[in-house]
Amino acid sequence: MLYHERKARKAGFRRIAGIDEAGRGPLAGPVVAVSLILENTRFKHRIDDSKKLTPKMRLLAYKEILKKALIGIGIVSEKIIDKINILNATTSAMEKAVQNLDIKPDYLLIDGRVILKTRCRKAYIIDGDSKSLTIACASIIAKVTRDKIMSGYHRKYPEYGFLRHKGYGTKEHIRCLKKHGPSPIHRFTFHPVNTHGSNRRSR
Repeated sequence: MLYHERKARKAGFRRIAGIDEAGRGPLAGPVVAVSLILENTRFKHRIDDSKKLTPKMRLLAYKEILKKALIGIGIVSEKIIDKINILNATTSAMEKAVQNLDIKPDYLLIDGRVILKTRCRKAYIIDGDSKSLTIACASIIAKVTRDKIMSGYHRKYPEYGFLRHKGYGTKEHIRCLKKHGPSPIHRFTFHPVNTHGSNRRSR
């Protein structure tokens, strides 16, 4: 999973950042992006696309990555998502993640096709979280970070079951949405949340 990193290094780049996000599809909560520069590429725990790892595997990898990488995080709330749409919100979160790195990268490995307005050189890699170690690490940090945020919201709005589904449109979540109406952290431009907007809860 170091092909793209080695290719960039061969071209003379040294500060190579992988970028990925978590939370484009859920009906509630923010989108979280991570920009990450690895200082050590040897890992004891499995590093892969975060969706391919169990929660326990992700947490073990997360703790190890924190010790071996420089990390920038960008978060865009559900309210901003409703204002500017999820694609623009994802772009904004990724750009914030790059800006929040302590060291400015000179090359970006970006998962997917989200076009970022940055001056440094970049490569867009479809399924990059399965093809690049750096992007995979970013995907794990983004996923665990967002899951922690949603676990916090579960304590505030336990009736929606956020701890279990993290805001994704599961059958359980849809049932809760129909029963209670949307919470303040739901995305009101997303279906089927928008069909229950008249039942919107106050904080």
